[in-house]
Amino acid sequence: MTVEADQARADKRAARIARRIEEDIVRRGWAVGESLGSEAALQQRYGVSRSVLREAVRLVEHHQVARMRRGPNGGLLICEPDAGPATRAVVIYLEYLGTTLGDLLNARLVLEPLAAALAAEHIDEAGIGRLRSVLSAEEQWRPGLPAPPDEFHIALAEQSKNPVLQLFIDVLTRLTKRYARASRTGSAAEAADAAHKMRGAHADIVAAVTAGDSARAKTLSERHVERVTAWLAEHRDPSLRAGPGRKRLASEAPRGKLAEVLAANIADDIAVSGWHVGSVFGTETALLERYRVSRAALREAVRLLEYHEVARMRRGPGGGLVVARPRAQASIDTIALYLQYRQPTREDLRSVRDAIEIDNVAKVVARRSDPEVAAFLNPDAWSSVAAQASDDARNAAVEEFRFHVGLAHLAGNALLDLFLRIIVELFRRHWSTTGQAQLTSSDTMAVENAHQRILEAISAGDDSLARYRIRRHLDAAASWWL
Repeated sequence: MTVEADQARADKRAARIARRIEEDIVRRGWAVGESLGSEAALQQRYGVSRSVLREAVRLVEHHQVARMRRGPNGGLLICEPDAGPATRAVVIYLEYLGTTLGDLLNARLVLEPLAAALAAEHIDEAGIGRLRSVLSAEEQWRPGLPAPPDEFHIALAEQSKNPVLQLFIDVLTRLTKRYARASRTGSAAEAADAAHKMRGAHADIVAAVTAGDSARAKTLSERHVERVTAWLAEHRDPSLRAGPGRKRLASEAPRGKLAEVLAANIADDIAVSGWHVGSVFGTETALLERYRVSRAALREAVRLLEYHEVARMRRGPGGGLVVARPRAQASIDTIALYLQYRQPTREDLRSVRDAIEIDNVAKVVARRSDPEVAAFLNPDAWSSVAAQASDDARNAAVEEFRFHVGLAHLAGNALLDLFLRIIVELFRRHWSTTGQAQLTSSDTMAVENAHQRILEAISAGDDSLARYRIRRHLDAAASWWL
């Protein structure tokens, strides 16, 4: 067995141990500041070598859920996590997928009006002050001055009091910034006019939210998102899409341990260079010179890149850091773990899930003649699935989630597909940690029937009926999904 194979096995074992440590933190109620035990105690508890444990701890530290403190009274201490690593991982993954402006518009139209409506329902004095302070900062901007931080949409999402929406809109805002960065700015007069219109739209939304008018807040948010996206499309400069000359936004600069910062910077530079899978991004020597770091820091950063499958270090002649195809599951796990800490309510999860699912069904209806969609809609295929699910309640639960994830994939929006998979992962973790009751035989039959009726409406091209049936199904399934 090669050295690389041995290392790969150790890395996989370390990832499994990291997951167990994180699950233990969740079961303990995420008691920030509490010690999980010394290095020696953790080795004994998880039955691993020191090297595997230390690699697992690096991953746990990367997720910012715990930190190892050396010396007397040391140990693995539970931390309050930061959303930064989670959102950066997702943005890099989505950029690799080639998320389009249309995908971004669609995702923003699904989620941001929902956030505005919820903000109007939950706004308080502190929230009003927060939104008005953001408006004040925007009012003070003039052409020639540095652009103020783009805080409005994140601040508005905060007032929704829904941590799932907040994090997803953070991702959408970061992606929008990347599109804006690759846009032509135009003249000073054009920039001033665009800023004036944006401030006016923001002020109108804040007024509706402050007044508690959720319907108006939702409508104004929809109009604003459409106008922003239209502006980005009009001012798009294809020559700035990617390449060595494209610069990272200062607001995107990662914080944390040197290895974490370095891993984030390398991943972003890989994205900037065009993400040529299989190419050598640089030899270890070249990377040391380029980033001016120690060999130890670079190798720790490479392990993080390998965990997210952004790149892998290949040894020997012709070796170096080889660009890989990043996997979605690493980003899903990172986001789901952070959201577990934020403890979203059943209604938080349900409102976001429902908005995404209803939009997905509408898009699948529109694409029903596509071969891939037609294969999914084939009654014979789902009859065999239903027969297997009927034999085992656990299989029925798996097929329920597979049905919804399948619709999300067929809808064709990589952003909403990923967001729904994160929500499904949260449900799965909830099931595994709370001992959720399995589906009964009557539950299984109801799920099978609901799936068939939704597929029939989609096949018939009956958009309104398909939306009605998916809403009814989601309502009925809420008792055991949640």
